[in-house]
Amino acid sequence: MSAGIPDRLRRLDRPAVFGVLNVTPDSFSDGGRFASAQAAIDAGVLMHAQGADVIDVGGESTRPGAIRIDTDAELKRVVPVVVGLVSHGVPVSIDTMRARTAAAAIEAGACIINDVSGGQADPQMYAVAAQTGAGMILMHWRAHSEAMQSFATYTDLIAEVIDELQSCVDGACAAGISRQQLIVDPGLGFAKLAVHNWELLRHLDRLSALELPVMIGASRKRFLGELLSDDSGALRPASLRDGATSVITAHCARAAVWAVRVHDVPQTMDALLVASALQSEVGK
Repeated sequence: MSAGIPDRLRRLDRPAVFGVLNVTPDSFSDGGRFASAQAAIDAGVLMHAQGADVIDVGGESTRPGAIRIDTDAELKRVVPVVVGLVSHGVPVSIDTMRARTAAAAIEAGACIINDVSGGQADPQMYAVAAQTGAGMILMHWRAHSEAMQSFATYTDLIAEVIDELQSCVDGACAAGISRQQLIVDPGLGFAKLAVHNWELLRHLDRLSALELPVMIGASRKRFLGELLSDDSGALRPASLRDGATSVITAHCARAAVWAVRVHDVPQTMDALLVASALQSEVGK
């Protein structure tokens, strides 16, 4: 499988679906779920069969407060999973902030780099994307997980997110990456409070100023748990936030978002069918 955004994803009449596959012990939703690489591969193959266009493999948690692991540990977690998925014909994106991990995953058959730091965490990341031709998702980011929420301060949220993403785009292009390789993500939950996440979702149309495909990753995030909290203020558990996530997926489809990153693929596909029926009157 060659690196680069698969042509099929560019021709879809709905948002592309990236299925989340965290091969980690500590991710906020599915950490520790897979006891072996084969279990993770099986889960990714199933998500693809359920409708996911790409499986997004990550070996390091980026939840708020998470502590970084070393590169060798990340590689040990993700490369066998990428190899296994690609052998089944599954398109793979690699969720990493490290150029070495990205390069190894691309060599193993991944076609897209999903860098939550927008290329800022590793100065060699842009070079990997430029040299391999891999697709690259640039997410809005201000700091690593252990400190990022202290940077959740904005004067003009939408304008600042757009300006900071534009800086990443400019840096990527200056390093030799084609705009055709790029996707942007406003980074819900990363240096964002709940109020910021909701504001970004209300104004998705303004991200069109970047003139690039947009990915949204709202799935099971804390701001949904807060919205759905019980009378005592206890957050709705992550595994019970898929209904709310599906509403956001339908909202993203209506806003012509290019891709959504989700944990529950079947519910996502249902939400996209409903969104399509509402817009095209297929359901009548």
